[in-house]
Amino acid sequence: MEGRKDLGSILPFIPLIQRSSALLWPSPAEEALKALSLGPDLSRVDSGEVFFDAILDLRDALGLSHDVLASKAANGYALFFDKLMSRMDSRMWFGEVVPGLARLLLCLPSLLETHYQDLVEKFEEQAGLRIMGQQESGIVFLSQELIAALLTCSLFCLFPMRVRHGKDLPSPINFDYLFAALHANTKQSQEQKIRCLIHYFERVCLRMPTGYVSFERKVLSVEPRSDCVTYPKDDFWRNSSVPLCSFEVFPEGFIEDQNHEALEVDFANEFLGGGALVWGCVQEEIRFMINPELIAGMLFMASMEGNEAIEIVGAERFSSYIGYGSSFRFVGDFLDQKPSDLMGRRKTRIVAIDALDRPRFRQYTVEGLLRETNKAFCGFSDQSNYQCYHKIFQGIGSPKNLSHQYNREVHNQPPNIVIVGNSTSTQPEETDCTNNIVYEYLDIGIATGNWGCGAFGGDPEIKSIVQWLAASQALRPFIHYYTFGDAALQRLEQVTRWILLHGWTVGDLWSILMEYSAQRLNREINIGFFSWLLPRLNHSIEDSS
Repeated sequence: MEGRKDLGSILPFIPLIQRSSALLWPSPAEEALKALSLGPDLSRVDSGEVFFDAILDLRDALGLSHDVLASKAANGYALFFDKLMSRMDSRMWFGEVVPGLARLLLCLPSLLETHYQDLVEKFEEQAGLRIMGQQESGIVFLSQELIAALLTCSLFCLFPMRVRHGKDLPSPINFDYLFAALHANTKQSQEQKIRCLIHYFERVCLRMPTGYVSFERKVLSVEPRSDCVTYPKDDFWRNSSVPLCSFEVFPEGFIEDQNHEALEVDFANEFLGGGALVWGCVQEEIRFMINPELIAGMLFMASMEGNEAIEIVGAERFSSYIGYGSSFRFVGDFLDQKPSDLMGRRKTRIVAIDALDRPRFRQYTVEGLLRETNKAFCGFSDQSNYQCYHKIFQGIGSPKNLSHQYNREVHNQPPNIVIVGNSTSTQPEETDCTNNIVYEYLDIGIATGNWGCGAFGGDPEIKSIVQWLAASQALRPFIHYYTFGDAALQRLEQVTRWILLHGWTVGDLWSILMEYSAQRLNREINIGFFSWLLPRLNHSIEDSS
């Protein structure tokens, strides 16, 4: 354990200490946890008020008394556990769940030691828990049990906060502001968020999940490199001959309920999780409540810059809900039926991409459109297959041949077929991309919606097109677009269907988007993209007839 850079980077941000090669709780904290694990008859922790006092004692034992908690946190813990939670549920919480969580925390040192030891055997050496700073591409694999222990640290407010200042890390990471906002906020949605998290802790104490979750920081290099995707410029998009992927519009339904193989878009804040642990309750925050394992990424993932995205695979869903914003309600248990991959991760793939906030006319500039398209492209791209993609795009000959061959050999293949030269196989084969053009059927599409709209103030028509361009260039086979009944997107299906029918490429659509945006910036027009485009499409039909 000694000398590990990954452990060294995360150690100041967690409540453990290292002695020699061992991770430990400080002795006073360990004794406090042991007492808590014995149950309320011995610990006397049988109410929200006493629970918070026990949390303060634990923090004192860890030397965290200088890290001031939210001023109304004590009131929030007492309010929830003593008044909002039923007496029967409260007895179970303090009689079974809190002692179980204390036992889980006592296991945190051994869980972390096992985590670092298992990396060599199961995953890449570089996949250990560590602070992942800006412009640092890489991946972290965590067991669901380790995540449960880390989230218990958040519930017990055991993560030091001062050390996070100036590190571009999400804040808060403890739950004190979440409970404090409950006391100060009359909206029922705040209580319902906490109910989702309490349900998660009840579930893991009843039966600990045994899978893994991965957190990947994806970076589009701003400097040309041969080993990764480089941040594209205007000419890249304008000259792209990649065909546009299929596009299906869903006026109703939710991204998280889609049942296809798809990368699900988190309409993220630049700080992962946004207001999840405060008072936020829109798309990203709701996702973090029903899939609480996402919160673990807030511990170590620095905020995203314009050329970055975060992909999380394997986060289990635990709660059902209805509503949105102030109408959000926890409505009970959710049994996640998603199968697992070979690495033990549920096949739930979530990508966090943050849009420009209130961009106004900036979203029509070349710089603004490049930022949003490249942000989505970063999130949608499979960086691990870049070398193969590069050979496909650079070595096949003319762009026209590429478009036809890509359509024929990729989009028309049944799922899970790998094309190597002239042979096909239902099992992946090891392939040298320098000698063979490899077409791997990419059956994982994109499930998204009005990213960067609503509170962020983006143009929903532009954002839908930007995501379509990014998904197509990333060689995703489809976009499933959930409009949530937005009237501004009533013509989205009509527009996308016409464009697909006429075989437009990424370059074709980018060029027409540039033309519209230039006119919008010059105040030559003041109408939406679809209203501007549809008459041109109809005129094109008349000319061709």
